[in-house]
Amino acid sequence: MSTTADLGAADPQPRNITVALMIGALTVSVTSTLGTPLIPTIADSQGVSLETAQWLLTITMLVGAVVTPVIGRLGDGARRARLLHFTLGSVVAGSLVAGTAQHFPQLLAGRAIQGIGYATVPLAIALARELLEGEQQRRAIAALSITVAVGAGLGFPVTGLIAEYADYHTAFLVAAAFGLMAIALLRRHLPRSAAEHVPVELDWAGAVLLGVGLGSLLLAITKGAGWGWSEPPILGLLSLAFLTLACWGVVEWRTPHALVDLRLSARRPVLGANLTAVLVGMGMFMGLALVNRLAQTPTSQGYGFSTSLVVTGLVLLPLSVGSVVSQRIARAMASRFGMRTVLAVGCLVVGLSLAYTAGNHDHLAQLALLTVLLGVGVGTTFAAMPALIVASVPEHRTGSAMSLNQVLRTVGGALGSALAATILASHTPHGERFPSEDAFTTAFLVGALACVGGLIVSLAVVPPSAASTPAGAAVEELELLMEEAAAGAGTGPSTFDGEDDR
Repeated sequence: MSTTADLGAADPQPRNITVALMIGALTVSVTSTLGTPLIPTIADSQGVSLETAQWLLTITMLVGAVVTPVIGRLGDGARRARLLHFTLGSVVAGSLVAGTAQHFPQLLAGRAIQGIGYATVPLAIALARELLEGEQQRRAIAALSITVAVGAGLGFPVTGLIAEYADYHTAFLVAAAFGLMAIALLRRHLPRSAAEHVPVELDWAGAVLLGVGLGSLLLAITKGAGWGWSEPPILGLLSLAFLTLACWGVVEWRTPHALVDLRLSARRPVLGANLTAVLVGMGMFMGLALVNRLAQTPTSQGYGFSTSLVVTGLVLLPLSVGSVVSQRIARAMASRFGMRTVLAVGCLVVGLSLAYTAGNHDHLAQLALLTVLLGVGVGTTFAAMPALIVASVPEHRTGSAMSLNQVLRTVGGALGSALAATILASHTPHGERFPSEDAFTTAFLVGALACVGGLIVSLAVVPPSAASTPAGAAVEELELLMEEAAAGAGTGPSTFDGEDDR
């Protein structure tokens, strides 16, 4: 087991390393949510349709899905720290391009460059596993694992506030500033990688096939509601996706230097974490999309709350609070019942909260309660997933394993958003702008069913004896990290048990 000593930084402190990684991951997570609240504003400003403006979300997901597995595999070598700087630098560059854009194509290009940042969290988790050890390692991985939920909860209100009182360009420039701060912290506190300088052979065939497959699938999912699910372009994209991904699976199983090691992915803890990532991602993003839409629907429709972007963002803010608070529960459960139970309970909480809101969305407080419970459930599941993966794969495969999990969360989120849009569109009378209220009831229930599927997967696939990395220490860690990050701005690998847990 290696330590962080003599890695190139003067007396590197584990807590400083964790702070730097956390700030980087949170920056990317917050930046990834910028597009959603800004879509109507940008559409009006640039004189494009809402459907065209939606490409600001689609392009980021497409680039992220294609690039993340490749960067994750490259990060399995000795390049992790440099790649982390590259992904954050891409966020900064993309934010500057979007923040100075005078035309829609430039905005689109900026969001595409930002998509490279999706690979940041898997790299950060891999670096935490490499550079830290013992309790510090476990705390760092736990804290990093919930950045997606925390960042989403912070990103919406911040973006809403900026969009309400400033030009939308300002939101992207603020993101660039935070990205630069994250890079500065990493350069100051992150030591050189201790990974062996073993050349990483990139599986180019697998990369191309996975990129085409995921790109086609995400494009079909995100555009299906607008183009029509039975239209030839969507059917063609879906056919291309399934055919290409099937070929990718065959190639990955046979190649000795696979982009994604399917044998590792077939281990029950990893498989359970990845399948749950899709299903809970669906439920989470359906919930967020529905709350966002329902809160801004005019009360003249007989439902809805006519809220501004700022108020809508504040309704979504409890997601971050719930995500952090959930870690106390996760820690207690993990130590007593194992990580499978943590994963299952998280799915159950998300599912029950969505089911409750299906029949109870008459008051704004009920939507706020939903976001709190979503944060608790999603924070719990997102903490369990990396723990299961890290405990089940060798250190030198952490980057690619976590990258696949990240991509599957993205796919699940895209599916959830698309399903929500499709259900609302199908319940919108011809010539009307807003759907009937029962559309929201149906959509919330569909999201709940997805989480029930995650519950079944977690209990049926993940073995009871699955090793668990304590996740609950993250609540104290996050509090300390935020305090120390504010102060700081002013002034080794785990042993791998090679047994296949199948």
